[in-house]
Amino acid sequence: MKLISWNVNGLRACMKKGFADFFTAQNADIFALQETKMQEDQLDESMMFEGYHRYMNSAERKGYSGTMVYTRKEPLSVSYEIEGDITKEGRVITLEYEDFWFVCAYVPNSKDGLARLDYRMEWEEMLLAHLNRLNQSKPVVYCGDLNVAHNEIDIKNPSSNRRNAGFTDEERNRFSILLENGYADTFRTLYPETVKYSWWSYRFKARERNAGWRIDYFVVSQRFMDRVKDAMIFDEQTGSDHCPVGLIIE
Repeated sequence: MKLISWNVNGLRACMKKGFADFFTAQNADIFALQETKMQEDQLDESMMFEGYHRYMNSAERKGYSGTMVYTRKEPLSVSYEIEGDITKEGRVITLEYEDFWFVCAYVPNSKDGLARLDYRMEWEEMLLAHLNRLNQSKPVVYCGDLNVAHNEIDIKNPSSNRRNAGFTDEERNRFSILLENGYADTFRTLYPETVKYSWWSYRFKARERNAGWRIDYFVVSQRFMDRVKDAMIFDEQTGSDHCPVGLIIE
């Protein structure tokens, strides 16, 4: 199976920048999107891909956040959001398959001045509780824009970003706690020394200089790692300030 995740930073905008070509060429079994920035009634025929079931979770606030999953195989069940979160920001979709759970998430950004850091920490506690509940019955595949560069290798300029959103000690520690609960960062497990990024600021020609951050992930239950055959970052794919990331599993 091929799984792909992409923060498209507005699906309608990304559609004009080659999204459909990439989607079709990859021929993935599951394709998860974050930051779709649209409502169900804004979908059009160009976003309906033959052979796929589509599940969408829109934010109550228009033009903000939102997640979507395309899947070839119809899941056993689908749920939206996580227990305890009442913000209605469309951040999570959970699909159940015969032998694993698939969770697509768009983790809240802590914002300038870390204005949302406290909320984000609470949200991530709720998310971890959600993953752990799922993990009791079958392994979890968790993907999305997790809005954190975990280690210094995952960011171009670690020293100048220490208290910036996405690289605070608090956010990095939360990701460490996630891994300590029995999960694995697939790309870093397979490629411990490889420097690749998945997000670049639109400012200062960051992408041209490859001054990026690795903040998009596939994380799986540790016991699922033996089914992981490869993890990839499509850092040459444009269309968003993020690039897609992928996973190949048995």
